[in-house]
Amino acid sequence: MPLPFLTADRAFDETADDAALPFDDRDHWRRPYRPGPWRVGAAALLLLLASFVLVAAVIIAFADSVAGAAVCAGLAVAIIAGALRLLRMGTWVSAHGLRRVAFLTTQTVPWAQVATVRTTQQPVRWMGLPRTVQGQALILVRRNEQAGGQQPLLTDRNADFMARHEAFNRAADSIEVWADEYRRTA
Repeated sequence: MPLPFLTADRAFDETADDAALPFDDRDHWRRPYRPGPWRVGAAALLLLLASFVLVAAVIIAFADSVAGAAVCAGLAVAIIAGALRLLRMGTWVSAHGLRRVAFLTTQTVPWAQVATVRTTQQPVRWMGLPRTVQGQALILVRRNEQAGGQQPLLTDRNADFMARHEAFNRAADSIEVWADEYRRTA
């Protein structure tokens, strides 16, 4: 079964360097980088946990406790939904704009509202935790926005790019190319 969200940047790997936006259908939302091993590993562990909970639901159902089995099955479905949402997290681009998908929220910014997208050195959160370290961040600057309201789209210390600096640079460059291409037309 193909999982397109895991092979999002295969088109970038297979095309020539002169093609900045190698996709034919640019209206389709896509993440121009692969999810990192930390994110995929955490999702795999959650799916493993969900399988154990589903086995427990079957055992409880055979013990004639339908209510307990339903609770276990509901918990397994919630764990599976959380694992899938964890895999979908990240920055997505299309001809319509730029989309930042967090665990509980999704924020879409049309290209007409984007002033610039740039990479900066700044304190960034390590693996999404409150602790900050010095690192690189891809910052979205909107039109008519104060400097304090900027949030990073990507950092080199999050679950996708931890210890993968070349992947961060490639992802940041490709998102900057999308922004340059569509800010001109917006």
